[in-house]
Amino acid sequence: MNYDEIIKNTLDEKRYLHTKGVVNTAIQLADKYGADKEKASIAAYLHDYAKPLKYDESLMLIDKFGIILDEETLENKELLHAPLGMIIAKYEFGISDEEILDAIRYHTTGKENMPLLTKIIYLADLIEPSRNFDGVDKIRELAFKDLDQALIVSMNNTIVYLIQKNSVIHSDTYKARNYIIRNWNRGK
Repeated sequence: MNYDEIIKNTLDEKRYLHTKGVVNTAIQLADKYGADKEKASIAAYLHDYAKPLKYDESLMLIDKFGIILDEETLENKELLHAPLGMIIAKYEFGISDEEILDAIRYHTTGKENMPLLTKIIYLADLIEPSRNFDGVDKIRELAFKDLDQALIVSMNNTIVYLIQKNSVIHSDTYKARNYIIRNWNRGK
């Protein structure tokens, strides 16, 4: 399946260029850490597929597919595209690989005990070349040295950003961060 062509015809130019950056970054990270590059490419191509959907459309599809979402996701429309993207990948594109589906589903929040591919897509989404925020260069550098340390720094940045905005912090994010830190501290 030509995911590049599908994405190019679905997303606006800015989102398409972002997605291409995520694909390239995900493949580089997969190569570095021994993950399946084809799975990384597919998950990266589809990670924002549902992003252009309007909030009402998203809610209709969530209802249609019987997706049960927590309050934190439902009250933040920026997070809805991830679980919805997973469902679209599964039912529209016939993706049955749980690693790919998990990576799409948790690319915005992370989750406790993330598999390698999920970590890669989470980070690739944050550090692809068009991203420009305070601290991104440090996270980019860390991502190719120590994946878990890069995740901790990126989640710390996200949590601080959300606190400054008085926004809800999704429990998956702090659970993911705490899980990584606990395991990282045990390894010292």
